[in-house]
Amino acid sequence: MPARLALATARQVLDAALNRALEIGQPMNVAVVDDGGHLVAFARQDGAILGSIDIAIRKARTAALMAMTTEQLGESAVPGGPLYGIEVTNEGLVIFGGGVPLVEAGGEVAGAVGVSAGTVQEDIAVAQAGADAF
Repeated sequence: MPARLALATARQVLDAALNRALEIGQPMNVAVVDDGGHLVAFARQDGAILGSIDIAIRKARTAALMAMTTEQLGESAVPGGPLYGIEVTNEGLVIFGGGVPLVEAGGEVAGAVGVSAGTVQEDIAVAQAGADAF
């Protein structure tokens, strides 16, 4: 059975995100995963901080597995919220912005893009640019 998220499609998402990062002048780590959270494509721009490699991959994985943005997940994971503590499940989820699911026309999640190395708002903007290319 072929992968739901083809490498060619993942590269389009990756390239769109990388181009947005260049536009805003912030080097980024960008990860694209399939619907199971498995890495399909990744790039680290020159100057992107090394510690954000893992964060970008985890943001993408979180958005794919939870079928929502990491920002949305974070809103429900605040102390006292209905999903408080969820970040310690699934070998570590990320509950701040920068992970966006890739949703097919029929509403199915095909994968996700995760971005890290800028401010949360920069990460969200770059991830959304990648998702928009999907």
